[in-house]
Parts: sequence; structure tokens; C-alpha cells
Amino acid sequence: MKQNTDRISIQVGLSGYSFKIESAAASYSSEWMSADKVLATYEFQRRYGEVEISVLTPEFTLAPAGFCDKESAAGMLSEVAEVHDEDAVETVDVPEYGAVLIYSPLSAGDLAQVISETVLLSDGTKSRPHPEIYYMLRSLPSLEEHNKILASYADGVLYLAVAQGSNLMLCNSFKAQDFTTAEYFIFMVMKRLQLNPEVSTITFRTPLDAEQEMSLYRYFSKVDHI
Repeated sequence: MKQNTDRISIQVGLSGYSFKIESAAASYSSEWMSADKVLATYEFQRRYGEVEISVLTPEFTLAPAGFCDKESAAGMLSEVAEVHDEDAVETVDVPEYGAVLIYSPLSAGDLAQVISETVLLSDGTKSRPHPEIYYMLRSLPSLEEHNKILASYADGVLYLAVAQGSNLMLCNSFKAQDFTTAEYFIFMVMKRLQLNPEVSTITFRTPLDAEQEMSLYRYFSKVDHI
């Protein structure tokens, strides 16, 4: 039997989702789609060799692996985010940076669950959703530039991860009610890290519309997508 090598990557937020498909026949990305279209999405009706489900949740913190007590993860997360006693708190290793990501998976939880039960692997099993920032951190080392700037933006939140070479410089989320505010936080981070946007590439994982992309090109030498 021929092995299924098709891959789908899905990003899920409060307002909807987007997806990217990589196959031998074609590779393409969707725009941001509203949640009511999920069951009618043709691409979700088939199985894949690899399924990646990313939940855009801003409730996270990163801790060094050697100093992270997973039993006290909720307490560590509550230091940087609002966490209630009934909230689920989970952890996942980020070996690229010798760290553990602590997060609450509640954001977009219902939609993420529907998608995880609909989009299945070749053997019929489900993939476990992880936070968007997890996939950003895993993708960061693969960016070719020495100054690696990776971002996602959805539902009024900017997610940003920055590295210089193999050194992680920043991993954070910022409330930004519009894209102009998101750009403000991007430039604030660039200034603090003494990075020049005129000679830098910024890479986005979430879809950008034409206006957003043109706005970024006013400041950055290149705007890329993964």
C-alpha cells in the first residue's frame, strides 16, 4: 500500500480557522475562514499522513526544562496569565530550546475539538492540538536568516517569537485590537532587541490580506509565509 505523505496544518482561533496543505500534487493555503464553514470544508473530509492542529491561545509561558516542575505547572502559568482552578493546564516539551511550554488549551477549545475529530490521520486516529506558539518555536530554527522573526495574528492577539541564530530572544503574545497595533508591538520588540526591519525578513504563519502585507513591506525588506 502506498504511504500517505499528504500533510495538513490547521490553525484554530475563536473566530475561525485557516489551513495549509502539502502534497505531491499541490501545496496551497486557505484564507481565514469562519467557524460555520468547518463541516463543509472539502479538505477536512479526507485523511492525511500528518495532521497538525494549532490553537491560537495566548495563555502560555515558557520555562527551562531543568527548572520546570510539571506538577506545579498551573501555578507557574498563573504568574503570567489568568488561570482559574477549573482551567486545564498542560505542558509540552520544546527540545529546540531546552524548554517546556506551559499552556491552557481553553481558547477555541470547542472548534479545535470538532476539527480534531473530523480531520483524521491515515489510520483513523486523531491528532492532539497544541498551541500556536509551540509550532512557532518548533519552526523558528528552520528560518534561514540569522535574525529569525516569526509571527501570527488572529482574534486581536499577536504572537511573536524572535531568535538570533540558535538563541531564543523573545516568545510572547500581545493584545492588539487591530493590525496597526500589532505592527506597533512588532516594531517595539525590534527596537528593544536592536534589530533593523529594513534588513530583516518577517515571517507569518497566519494568513495576511493584501493590505496587511503591503503595510509590512513599507518597513521590512521581505515578508514571508510558512
